[in-house]
Amino acid sequence: MFTYYFDLALRSFKRNRVLTALMVLAIALGIGASMTTLTVFHVLSGDPIPSKSERLFYPQLEPRSMSGFTPGDDPSDQMTRFDAEALLRDARGDRQAIMAGGNVAIEPERSDLDPMSHQARYATAEFFDMFEVPFLHGQGWSKAQDEARARVVVISQALDEQLFDGANSVGRAIRIDGHTFEIIGVVEDWAPQPMFFDITRGRYNEPEQVYVPFWTSRDLQMGFAGNMDCWDGPDDDEEPDPEGNYGLNAACAWLQYWVEMDPSRADDYRQYLVNYSEQQRVAGRFERPTNVRLFDVMGWLDNAGMVPGDVRLQMWLAFGFLLVCLLNTVGLLLAKFMRRSTEIGVRRALGASRRAIFAQCLVEAGTIGLAGGIGGLGFALLGLWAVRQQPADFAPLAHIDLPMLLVTFVLAILASLLAGLLPAWRACQVAPAIQLKSQ
Repeated sequence: MFTYYFDLALRSFKRNRVLTALMVLAIALGIGASMTTLTVFHVLSGDPIPSKSERLFYPQLEPRSMSGFTPGDDPSDQMTRFDAEALLRDARGDRQAIMAGGNVAIEPERSDLDPMSHQARYATAEFFDMFEVPFLHGQGWSKAQDEARARVVVISQALDEQLFDGANSVGRAIRIDGHTFEIIGVVEDWAPQPMFFDITRGRYNEPEQVYVPFWTSRDLQMGFAGNMDCWDGPDDDEEPDPEGNYGLNAACAWLQYWVEMDPSRADDYRQYLVNYSEQQRVAGRFERPTNVRLFDVMGWLDNAGMVPGDVRLQMWLAFGFLLVCLLNTVGLLLAKFMRRSTEIGVRRALGASRRAIFAQCLVEAGTIGLAGGIGGLGFALLGLWAVRQQPADFAPLAHIDLPMLLVTFVLAILASLLAGLLPAWRACQVAPAIQLKSQ
């Protein structure tokens, strides 16, 4: 029966081409605008590590001085080196890692390559396991290598191809910032979007190419790249720290600290943070009221406002436009079905039930929605192309993936069926006797 109704719908389209084209265009425009903004929202609100996002937590402490304090302020976005190393030693989670971003200079061995600069990540040993970083060759460093300030490095697959033509480079030497490192691992293409583990440096940055043990980076005073918040300098009678703002006791928050654990332990860990903060207050390090927070990955991204308010507004405006298009479609479908009152009356007189008439009209509306979905997909692709031309950091990610492709057609068909409910109901109420008498 569905095939029969579908065939009737196609015949109806041929008889009313202009009216059908207007309805298809109305739905296509509404779907195109909605899917453009919905896809952008989908990109920005997606889970960057769905396999374990509920197990990864970002703790926040408040180590800053009372200078500039306002009650209700959020705690510091990052940690001081003192606090990060203290929490790492306590090891209250299953895994934990300190990290920071940097830029390094690489001196290739090949004479046909010029020196180059790449983004780097300085991290402690459990970074790779925590974030499920995939390895093409080798592995990450151990805690023993961390503590020994080992001159080892993990590089990306892209850098491996650039320097060694994609050969297994594990065991080979590489010069970074004037120092010789041994390559112990090659990471497969890995670029979680957004870069949730360090959004202070950039939310949609290019993937990092070099990974160096954290304490090795400090031992060699490698260049830092990211945000740093400092509040107190050393007293005049204090010996300046040779590492300056990067030193262990520097009053500067510049490190990211992540911990992995079962979500059921989150409350206990939060209490641990409270106790630690109170201890630091007694010791005279913390001045502000205790203010700790603990977010899982998606909570952290939401707290950081990963989806800009204007994107949300644009999405709701687009769905409002779709609603206007559907209201126009309702009027057009109503006009189309009522023009066929005589035909419907004859069918009713020949024994067609109201349910059959209602189903036939809904199939016709759904077919219009399918055609509108195809047109809407074209408008959405055009809209996303326009988004990619914008200077926003997330713009290059504005592409329709398979789930959004399916949503496009499901939304178009559901919207057209919704628009067809009233016209179909009105059509099935046509009285056959009145229509036959009028002929």
